[in-house]
Amino acid sequence: CHLIHYLRLSHHLIVLNYLICTFDKLQDVSSEDIKITDAVFDGVEVRVFEPPAKGDESLKRSVVYIHGGGWALASARTSLYNNLCRIMAESLNAVVVSVEYRLVPKVCFPEQYHDALRATKHFLQPDVLAEYSVDPSRIAISGDSAGGNLAAAVCQQLSKEENLTVRPKLQALIYPVLQAFDFNTPSYQQNMNMPVLPRHVMINYWIDYFHGNYDLAHELLVNNHTALNVGRALSFRARLNWTSLLPPSFKKNYQPVVQTTGTAAIVEQLPALLDARAAPLLADDATLARQPRTYMLTCENDVLRDDGAMYARRLERAGVPVTLDHFRDCFHGCMIFTVWPTDFSAGVQTRNSYIKWLDENL
Repeated sequence: CHLIHYLRLSHHLIVLNYLICTFDKLQDVSSEDIKITDAVFDGVEVRVFEPPAKGDESLKRSVVYIHGGGWALASARTSLYNNLCRIMAESLNAVVVSVEYRLVPKVCFPEQYHDALRATKHFLQPDVLAEYSVDPSRIAISGDSAGGNLAAAVCQQLSKEENLTVRPKLQALIYPVLQAFDFNTPSYQQNMNMPVLPRHVMINYWIDYFHGNYDLAHELLVNNHTALNVGRALSFRARLNWTSLLPPSFKKNYQPVVQTTGTAAIVEQLPALLDARAAPLLADDATLARQPRTYMLTCENDVLRDDGAMYARRLERAGVPVTLDHFRDCFHGCMIFTVWPTDFSAGVQTRNSYIKWLDENL
């Protein structure tokens, strides 16, 4: 069983790596005026995109962007994310900082989180913002997929640090992965075999992130790790109760999968399953109430759709202004596919809507 899971995940990663490498040979989108520099922020590599200075302005808006890829793939330097950040910098006339956090298998949780947090906190220092001519009151933190996970976790931590003089004005999360508590939400059931991210692959990404064993995959899939007899999971159940957090159009006719008796040892082996730094949807209401105005992009054909929708609803209940931007005909990962030969209409549509929201709110 372990070998089968390993081979399935290895094949998936080989295909994705091939696609990323192929796309990386594509020509960058033309944005000749954008200055691109690589830097190191508190030991973390970043790529900075700076639009040209205009004579009638002194300070620019800014976005800290954290790329996706299951904590294991992609890079701020690949053409897919390079193009996205260049277009964002140009369209918003904003300084974009793309974080090059370390990846699985070189490091596992919590190192990716620590990298993203260190780079962001370094950038938020007043003297660093001044160096890049950034307005400290107009900064967003954003990311897609696993990068959306890191962006949400970083935002939560920043909200708890009392000595910060600069805080993000916005967070913008693009089909983020936010929980490993329930792998049978309606979107996980509906899209369990959906490319680009079938359910078994997302579970294995989690296992790799936590440096776990693939032998646990089936028990996670059937929610044995959060069964009713797993005491450490009980206090979190209400925070992920999709029957009360999702609209009827998302719930459809799916039923919850709650095991009466499961395997408490799983949480003992992988304690990060119940760590809000890894799974921001587990955070308490007091933490959520401190979050900035939020944009949440979700896609219908995506196992992670309900993660985003549940987080948006919990933030709303905590008093945070939220825009839930749902795309019925789109799929996970679509927003970075906007360059020929993968210039999908889903990619252009979602990217334009995301940038439009940032432009109107940042």
